[in-house]
Amino acid sequence: MTVRSIPEASKRKDRVAHIRFSSAEYDALEAAARAAGMTVSAFVRSLSMEGAGVRPFLGEGDRLVLALLADGMRAIGGNLNQIARAINTGLVPSEGDFAGSIRDAHSVATTLAAELAEMTRRSAAARRGEGA
Repeated sequence: MTVRSIPEASKRKDRVAHIRFSSAEYDALEAAARAAGMTVSAFVRSLSMEGAGVRPFLGEGDRLVLALLADGMRAIGGNLNQIARAINTGLVPSEGDFAGSIRDAHSVATTLAAELAEMTRRSAAARRGEGA
């Protein structure tokens, strides 16, 4: 499937898509739109365009950062699995192995949380049409 991008000059909204929501769904949607500082229409339009890949939520740089952090988490998971295997076979890993793995996991998890918060902030600003 090829997704074509929408030119920025195409600002006039002259087409309508009808979507039905339950009362509970609409209330949740309205609250989310209000929290984002948007109208329900603009919020749904933005999410639809992101979901269709026309205006992706994450840029190329964001995807690269997430891939690097995911690699780091996989490496830490491998280290923790090795420690668990050693314990299950009756070996006692050194305190340094435990401490280093915990430090690494904390560092990557903290970095991941900070990156996700920043990506969310930038995306929300872009969704509202503000400069990121």
